[in-house]
Amino acid sequence: MTIPTMPSAPEFLNWQDVDKLIDYLLPQLRGPYDALLMVTRGGIVPGGLIAEALDITYILTAAVQFPEAGQGRMAWPTFLQFPEDRLLRDKHILIMDDIWANGRTITTVKGRVQAAGGKSEAAVLHFKPGSSLFRGAAPDYYAAVTDRFIVYPWEVQRGPDRLDSRVEQFN
Repeated sequence: MTIPTMPSAPEFLNWQDVDKLIDYLLPQLRGPYDALLMVTRGGIVPGGLIAEALDITYILTAAVQFPEAGQGRMAWPTFLQFPEDRLLRDKHILIMDDIWANGRTITTVKGRVQAAGGKSEAAVLHFKPGSSLFRGAAPDYYAAVTDRFIVYPWEVQRGPDRLDSRVEQFN
């Protein structure tokens, strides 16, 4: 078995790239959806864009944490935040994240929605089949297939430390 290697340089996307990905993803979505479940943190921005475009007003969030690498890739996750079952039962839920890298997060979230009695579909901007832990599984919808390390514009360093360094450049 050949193990894929990571490209030497990350691929940095700008907001226009994200707009193109969203525009490609939107016609694929087969709603109507009762709710949109954004996986934090990566799914918040694309989820907001999709919710606005599809006029989905019932927005939920899920935060999932997996154990450190030394504890095994198939270890059970901790749900830091997840909607109550009653909010998902008998609902058609669109799950949104930025990327399906190994598939653990979305697979786990989809399973939990289904266990609560909801019907779920998953959408991502990028699908990385070469690094997926779930052979034969894929997001229901995706805008692009890649093997690259993707850096989205909302992941660019911001915040007080970054702002201070920019301010110092102008002094």
